[in-house]
Amino acid sequence: MVSQKEVNDIAYKIVGCAIEVHKNLGPGLLESVYESCFIEELTECGLRVQSQVCLPVTYKGRTLDRTFRLDLLINEIIIVEIKAVEVIIPLYAAQLLSYLRLTGKPKGLLINFNCENIVKQAIHLVTKEFANLPKT
Repeated sequence: MVSQKEVNDIAYKIVGCAIEVHKNLGPGLLESVYESCFIEELTECGLRVQSQVCLPVTYKGRTLDRTFRLDLLINEIIIVEIKAVEVIIPLYAAQLLSYLRLTGKPKGLLINFNCENIVKQAIHLVTKEFANLPKT
């Protein structure tokens, strides 16, 4: 079982990789460009990355004929949603929170590459699963 510290350490690496991509590319490109470069950076950092992960929707115990798609799943525990937009609207955070609840993952990051400062814009969300993890 992972700890809160391990999850946060991975999140720290993820944000560091986002900073590196942003430093090299700057703002103003398409989300798909950032995603490709970000995956390269995350992989070079030793993280396990799954991209565009399709997951089934389960409703009242039944798996439906629909799926939702995660931008990135890192080390099987952190969901990363990537944006390249002028303004982060509350809907994006709500979407990420829903993904976290539906998957049971402990932490999610919303990263907008169309900004001046990745650290100030990044949104970290945690779930009750995170709270239930040991601290160290």
